[in-house]
Amino acid sequence: MTICSPKKSPMGVSYSLPRSISSILLSIGGLAVFLLFGSCVLVSHPIGSAVQAYFLSEDPFSKPSLFRQSNTRIDGHGEAVVIQTLATSNGRNPLLSSVNASNDSLRPNSGANDGNFEDAAPIASINPNNPKAVNGGSCDLYHGKWFYDPAGPLYTNNSCPIITQMQNCQGNGRPDKEYEYYRWKPSQCNLPRFDGRKFLELMRGKTLTFVGDSVARNQMESLLCILWQVESPKNRGNRRMQRWHFRSTDTYIARIWSSWLVHKTTDAFGFAPEGVDKLHLDLPDETFFDLLPKFDVVVLSSGHWFAKRSVYIHKGEIVGGQLWWPDKSRPMVVDNVKAFGISVETILTAISTHPNYKGLTLVRSYSPDHYEGGAWNTGGSCTGKTRPAEDSEVAENGFTVAMHERQVAGYEAAVRANNGSRIVLMDVTGAFGYRRDGHPGPYRSLDPNKKTQRGPHGEPPPQDCLHWCMPGPVDTWNELLLETVRREFEGGGGGRTV
Repeated sequence: MTICSPKKSPMGVSYSLPRSISSILLSIGGLAVFLLFGSCVLVSHPIGSAVQAYFLSEDPFSKPSLFRQSNTRIDGHGEAVVIQTLATSNGRNPLLSSVNASNDSLRPNSGANDGNFEDAAPIASINPNNPKAVNGGSCDLYHGKWFYDPAGPLYTNNSCPIITQMQNCQGNGRPDKEYEYYRWKPSQCNLPRFDGRKFLELMRGKTLTFVGDSVARNQMESLLCILWQVESPKNRGNRRMQRWHFRSTDTYIARIWSSWLVHKTTDAFGFAPEGVDKLHLDLPDETFFDLLPKFDVVVLSSGHWFAKRSVYIHKGEIVGGQLWWPDKSRPMVVDNVKAFGISVETILTAISTHPNYKGLTLVRSYSPDHYEGGAWNTGGSCTGKTRPAEDSEVAENGFTVAMHERQVAGYEAAVRANNGSRIVLMDVTGAFGYRRDGHPGPYRSLDPNKKTQRGPHGEPPPQDCLHWCMPGPVDTWNELLLETVRREFEGGGGGRTV
C-alpha cells in the first residue's frame, strides 16, 4: 500500500517519504538493537569512570590506581605541591618526601620489594607551573628530601668489578636492599639520574681526580661503577695514582691518596718525637699539589683523619695535637676541629693561587658517620638500620656539626681571599645525616662466621658506620657531581656561593 508519492520542494528539488509500513518497522527494529547493545556496554564500563580515568592519565580498564588520595600543601618556598600518597595496607606514611611523580617513576623494578609498593614512601609531583621546577644554576641542590624510587640503582655489586670488599654490602651478605632504592630530591628543582654518556661528553679530553682519604676512594669507585655500565675503562694507574681511561672520549678518572691534604712528616720536631705524624697546617700536601696542572676537575675529601693521633704545627710552632700532648703545662691552642678548618683554608688558598692550575675544584663537605652508643673504636653501632631516618629520628652529632662548620668557614675564607677562583662546595653533610641505613655496618667482609647480631649483653658486632655501601647513598654524590660539572661547563655556575 502506497502512503505517499514523490513531491517537489519549493526550490524544485524532488524528495520522497517512506513508501511502506514494513520499511518503518525495519528501521525501528534496528534502532532497538543498537540501544540494547549500547546499554550493555555502559553497564560494563560507565562513561563517568572511563572519562575520569583518561583525564587522570590512567588506563580506564586497568586495575585500580596505586594512588589512594591526593592533597595539596604549600612547601617552604611558598609553592603549591601536590602530594599523592601510595596506597598501603596499614596506612603508614613512612618518609615524607618530594619527588616528581610520573608513570615511569612508579614502574616496579626487579628486586625493588618484588613490585610491592606497600612500604613505599609518599611521592609528590611538582607544580608544572612552578619555574623553580626547571633545573637551573640558581637551584639549591642540598636542601630537600629522600624518596623511594622503584627504578633502583644504576648498577649492582655484580655488574661492577672494582668495588672494595668492605663496601660490597650485598656480596658480604647484607639481607636487606631497600637502602639502594632511595634517591635525593632537592626542594626547588629536579636532580636527574646520572647519565654516563652525558658525563663522558662533558669530560671529553679531561681528567677528573679525587684527592683525599678512603671516603674519596668510596666516591671514586661509585663513579667508576656507574660509568662502567656505559663503557669499560682501561687501568692506566701506578703506585702514586690510580687512573682509569675511557677511550671513547679520552676521559681519565683518577685518585690520589692524601689523608689530611696538608704536608705531613714523621721526623722529630721540637718536643714532638720521631714517629708521630706531624701536620704542617699551613703547607699543602706535595703528594698531589705538584700534579695539579694535569687535572681539569679536582674533588677534595678530608676530615676523618683528624680524629687520629697527630701533632699540629703552624708557622713553625707546635700549636696542638690529637691524642697526643705530653706536656700539660703548655697550653694547646689548636684542637683537631680547629686544625681541620685551618687545613681547609690552607689547601683551597694554595689551589686557587696555583699559577698553572685553572681547573674546577669541588670540596665535598664532611661525610657524617652514624655510630650510635659509642665511637668507631668504643662499640658504636648502626646495626639494623634499613631506611633513612625521619626528621624526628635524626640525632645531632656534635662532632660532625663542628667539623662541618669549620670546613665551611675555611672554604668561605679561601674564596673571599681569592675572589674569582673556581671553587665549589658540595654541601652534602645535612642531607646525608639522614642516611643511617647506607653504611656496611657488620657486613664489611666475606667471612661466613662474621658476627652480625648483638652479643648476649647487648654489645654490637664490629662494624663500619662511616663508609657507604655500593650501590647505595654514595651514588648520589656523583649525581650532584655531574650536575655541578654541567653547570660549570655549560654556564650558569653551581654549588654554594659566599
